[in-house]
Amino acid sequence: MFFSAKKNLVIVLTIVCSTGIFGLDLTDLSYNLADKFYSLTGNYEGTTGFRSLLIPSGGRAESLGSAYTGLADDISYIDFNPAASSILENTEISLFHNSWIADSAMETIAATTRIKNLGLGGKISCFYVPFSEYDSFGTKSSSNYYTETTAVFNVSHNFHPGYIFKGLAVGSNIKFSWRGMPDYSDKTTGKTISGSGLEQSALAFMADIGIITQFNFFKFYNSRESNCRAGVSFSNLGAAITGFGGSIKFDDPLTTSAGIGFSYKPLRPLTFSFEFRQPFDISALDEYQIFYAGTGFCADITSYFSILCGFQLKGANPRFSLGSEFEIFKMRFNLNYSLDLTSSLNPVNRISVSAKIKLGDKGRKEIRLKVDELYSYGLSLYADRKYDEAIIAWQEALKLDKYFDPAREAIEIASQYSSMLELIQDLTDYNNEQE
Repeated sequence: MFFSAKKNLVIVLTIVCSTGIFGLDLTDLSYNLADKFYSLTGNYEGTTGFRSLLIPSGGRAESLGSAYTGLADDISYIDFNPAASSILENTEISLFHNSWIADSAMETIAATTRIKNLGLGGKISCFYVPFSEYDSFGTKSSSNYYTETTAVFNVSHNFHPGYIFKGLAVGSNIKFSWRGMPDYSDKTTGKTISGSGLEQSALAFMADIGIITQFNFFKFYNSRESNCRAGVSFSNLGAAITGFGGSIKFDDPLTTSAGIGFSYKPLRPLTFSFEFRQPFDISALDEYQIFYAGTGFCADITSYFSILCGFQLKGANPRFSLGSEFEIFKMRFNLNYSLDLTSSLNPVNRISVSAKIKLGDKGRKEIRLKVDELYSYGLSLYADRKYDEAIIAWQEALKLDKYFDPAREAIEIASQYSSMLELIQDLTDYNNEQE
């Protein structure tokens, strides 16, 4: 398995790099596409603060064109739909690196776990770009980094889960972001003014809200898991303040948006995802902003190797993504290349990498297997007309999983049938006594 995964990695790197080299000669394509989609450019584009909140961390979500609100099936949910932590199978820890424009990058560490129907998670990300200041003679007078750092705390709960209806998951993120501006120099003396960057720094307080549900629709394979998901989320609801060290005031509006997404898995190895998102300004709801949308596709070639691709149309510059997921020694990696015309055609600048460690499902799979075994055993007893024993087996299954509807329905049917047989027997005995 190790050598197969290694071979797949070489193939993916070859595809990604060759795609990236081709991207070097796409300047004309960039201009042509920008002209075609110019009508989708909003009047308020670029007027919001904390723009790093719009940069994808990388990983599976970016490979799928950021169409993730209605899928959210791994730790990347935290950026798209906070409700999903309560329906994830595994406890996960993940590291992300996303190279952005020029020397800028996004670094992220995230973790999530699930306790029965309660989901918990957290994330810390940092976007940074070198900041250099030059004097009137072109000499570098100071050098530092502009940064935007965000901390996220997640909690969610899946209400009324069952065997057929998987429940309605509701969740929220609480977010804090800090924009760090480096100190700048005095124009007269050329000396760096201590604390001067603080006045342009900012602190943001935000919340995300999400809902997601699962169901079956045109499913062509057998599985207890649903093949469709639908979700709704509101991102970056809040405000930011700036002017520290001087007069405190509200900063620019945040990158607030509402999204709706849907995912569909017609066959076990194939997944499609779709998303529509509408940005808005809480302080000026009458100022309409242009929507954006994305779609993604994933093909599971084997249990440890997948190919992903995505497309997102946002403003006049579309984004194409091509990625791969592969598993080595119980670690799942994602390597993604994005031809992002909002940033650069340089392939080196648009590669993201993530590493995800799955730390188990807290015994949920083992419990499901035991429940299925008890249910099947009860069916065999029922077929042998051992109704009371069958009911006991199904009651044991419900002790392990109180949401296992087939056992509850089987108990009801067996109880009714057993009661009917007792009634028939009582009537027969009464008739015999009368005779």
